[in-house]
Amino acid sequence: MAAYENYEKIEKIGEGTYGVVYRARHRSTGRIVALKKIRLETEDEGVPSTAIREISLLKELHHPNTVGLLDIVHSDVKLYLIFEFLDLDLKKYMDSTAPYGLDPTLVKSYMHQLIRGIDHCHSRRVLHRDLKPQNLLIDQKGILKIGDFGLGRAFGIPLRTYTHEVVTLWYRSPEILLGSRHYSTAVDMWSIGCIFAEMVLRQPLFPGDSEIDQIFRIFRLLGTPSEKQWPGVSSLPDWSAVFPHWGPKSLEAAVPGLEPAGLDLLAKLLTYDPGLRLSARKALQHPYFADLDVSAGEEQQAAALQQQQQRQAAAAAQAAATASHTVSSPA
Repeated sequence: MAAYENYEKIEKIGEGTYGVVYRARHRSTGRIVALKKIRLETEDEGVPSTAIREISLLKELHHPNTVGLLDIVHSDVKLYLIFEFLDLDLKKYMDSTAPYGLDPTLVKSYMHQLIRGIDHCHSRRVLHRDLKPQNLLIDQKGILKIGDFGLGRAFGIPLRTYTHEVVTLWYRSPEILLGSRHYSTAVDMWSIGCIFAEMVLRQPLFPGDSEIDQIFRIFRLLGTPSEKQWPGVSSLPDWSAVFPHWGPKSLEAAVPGLEPAGLDLLAKLLTYDPGLRLSARKALQHPYFADLDVSAGEEQQAAALQQQQQRQAAAAAQAAATASHTVSSPA
């Protein structure tokens, strides 16, 4: 365990679930890191169980597609977690590509990396429970890394009863929205489906502004679930017999531009019954990824990023030329 004096705070960069995050520098090596100060409820309580949980999870998650925990600093009543510093997340990157959007090759690459990372978590009995574009970080080589395991929790068998006040609303699975206290890895796979659609659409698939609005947005697209489709749904705490009955709409119409194999993968991720929802392990074997050269590694990420940047530059140049022509044209 390192000493707090080894690190110099540079600036506050955000507030996490349980504390403040700073950009900091290691004094002797000069390495820039993210320093996460864990908020303690009172000075007498010591390190909260939430922090201990996160630390224990992160120690298990050494993988190219998860953000690395570099160090732990315990100073008096304060606890700091030192992570590799990444200042670009998927949300910021998607915003930067507007209005052109992400190249389909890059979408496929990011999806594969995301699922690889979450498969690693799930294989170690860890749920993330708060997957969203803001928690997916991208390094300078174009490698996507899953971050912010503040709501993560190890799961065992039998499945435990969990709080359902987790996962940002837009990426929240229907079983959580309907009040289920028993859930597992399938909640992360639903979130991945929502992120997949958002990368293609350049906007959230289900941007609800309340829990009931979120439920109804899902029902309007996928149809109101039935007992035949999802056994046990009508017994969930927040299910109502007076929910409107909507029929399913076309995913192809809802997410235009996605290739047929991608639509099939999306449908399997956005499956109502958690027991039938595609697992991370099976998702990695889906035909959507058949033409992705996963052995290319970093070279492929760099090439995909370059292709994306060239596409944006060409579109920007065309827009500038059009604007110039418009200005120079006689009145």
